[in-house]
Amino acid sequence: MSGSDAMGPGAAGADAEGYAGLRVERARELARRHGWASVRVLEPGELMTMEYRQGRLNLAVRDGVVERSWEG
Repeated sequence: MSGSDAMGPGAAGADAEGYAGLRVERARELARRHGWASVRVLEPGELMTMEYRQGRLNLAVRDGVVERSWEG
């Protein structure tokens, strides 16, 4: 994330890729604050479904740190 933690209403999708480098707990907190309907945390090697869900933030996490984030 860069700059402020505050975002305008309906801007959840705009920040989907901005969570890399954050601790998973902080990323979840910010995601909820930014309006994400759900947050899915994926550990290395964990299976995931491939359906797209608008409003869901996916976090690929290793050792408690977000490596990648995307909507769906």
